[in-house]
Amino acid sequence: MTLQIVIGTQWGDEGKGRFVDLLSAKADVVARFAGGDNAGHTIRIGDEVYKLHLIPSGLIYPQTVGVIGSGTVVNPSVLLHEMESLRGAGVIVNQNRLKISYAAHMITPAHLALDRAREASLGKARIGTTVRGIGPAYIDKARRSGVQYHDLLDMDYFKQRLTQSLENANRELTLLYGAEPVDIVAVMEEYLSYAEILAPHIADTSALVLDALEAGKHVIAEGAQGALLDIDHGSYPYVTSSSCVAANALVGLGIGMPDELSVVGIVKTFQTRVGSGPFPTELEGETASMLRGDGTQQWDEFGTTTGRPRRIGWLDGMLLKRVVRMNGVTELGLTKLDVLSGIAEIQFCTDYKPSEGMISPLLARKVVEPVYETFQGWDEDIMDITRWEDLPQNAQRYVNAIEAYCGVPVRWISVGPERSQVIYR
Repeated sequence: MTLQIVIGTQWGDEGKGRFVDLLSAKADVVARFAGGDNAGHTIRIGDEVYKLHLIPSGLIYPQTVGVIGSGTVVNPSVLLHEMESLRGAGVIVNQNRLKISYAAHMITPAHLALDRAREASLGKARIGTTVRGIGPAYIDKARRSGVQYHDLLDMDYFKQRLTQSLENANRELTLLYGAEPVDIVAVMEEYLSYAEILAPHIADTSALVLDALEAGKHVIAEGAQGALLDIDHGSYPYVTSSSCVAANALVGLGIGMPDELSVVGIVKTFQTRVGSGPFPTELEGETASMLRGDGTQQWDEFGTTTGRPRRIGWLDGMLLKRVVRMNGVTELGLTKLDVLSGIAEIQFCTDYKPSEGMISPLLARKVVEPVYETFQGWDEDIMDITRWEDLPQNAQRYVNAIEAYCGVPVRWISVGPERSQVIYR
C-alpha cells in the first residue's frame, strides 16, 4: 500500500499543483481530500496552461483516476465547467476517470450569498475568504443540514434536502444580514439539471482508494491550501474552513494508515499570503514588488482563484519547521528558486524575538520580530539548469540551509513554471 500525501507548508499558493503533476506520472490514483474551489492549482505544459480548482491535477495523465473525496465541498457548476475545459484541451474526463465521493457536500448559490454577506458584515475584521461559499458549506455539514452528492441519486429526496437548505439560508440572509434571498425555484431547476450529468461519477471513493492501495497501486493524496491555513493548527481565525494537514488525507478519503507512506511538503523559497492575518516576515517596497511580479506572467504572485495580489515576505523557517514536524513531512519540494535570481541578499527567518513565553507566532494578536540569517544572492538565470551541481554556489547554500534547518531532505527544486523545469536531487 503506497500513499504519497502532498501538502502545502505555508499559507497556500506554494505550487502544489505542479508537483502533483510531476509525481502523477507514475501514479494510478490522484485524490483531493479537503477544501473546495477556493483552491487553485496551475500547471504549465508547453503552451498549455491548466488552472484547476476541484479536479485533481494528476488527471492530465492518461493512466490516472481522479478522486474528489468525502472531505471536500463541491460546487457542481464549477466542477462541470472544469470538466468541459479539460475535455476541450483533449483530456479524457468520463465516469471511469473521475469519481466524486457520495459523501462529498454540495455548494449552492445560497452558500455563496452567505459568504459574501458575512464577509461584508465583518468590515475591517473580515477574514479575506475567496467568497466561494466554502465556509457556509462546511457549516451546513457540521450542523447536519448539508446536501451530499448521493442525494442526487434520489430526485424526491434531493428536492427535499435542497429546498430545506435554501430555505434555511434565505432566513439567515434576510433576517440576519438584510440581504436578498436566493431564488429557490431557479436554483432547484439549475441543480436538477446537474443530476443526470454527475450521477455516473458518484461512487464509494473510500472503497476505490482502499482497493487501489491493497492492490499495491500508487495513490497520491492532493492537499488544498496550506498547513498554516488549517482550521485547527493555522493562524485562527484567519484560516480556511477545513483541515489541510497531512493526517486529514486519511479522514478526507476514508482510509486507514497505509503500510507505505510519504509526505511531500511543498515550500515556496519565499513566503506569500492572500487575505488577512499575521505574517511575521512580511515585506513592503521594491523587493516585495520584484518577488510578486506585475501580473503579466502566469507565475506572478496573484491568486489563481481570486486574482488578488499576494502579500510577500522572506521564507519563515520557524513556521516551516513547525509544519514539517506536525505533518511528518519526509521530503521537501522547493518552488520558485529562479525568482530569487538577481536579489543581492536573501533573508531566512530562523528565530523570533521576543521568543520567551510565546505560545505561537500564529496568534493574530501577537507581534513578533523575525531574526534573519542572511545569504548572498546570485545573478545567474537558472531557469535552464537541470542538475544540482550546475546551480550557482550561493543558490546551493540557500537550499542546503533550508534542508539543514528543517532536518528533511530537499528532493526537488523548481526553477521555472514548465513541467520539465525541476531539478531532482
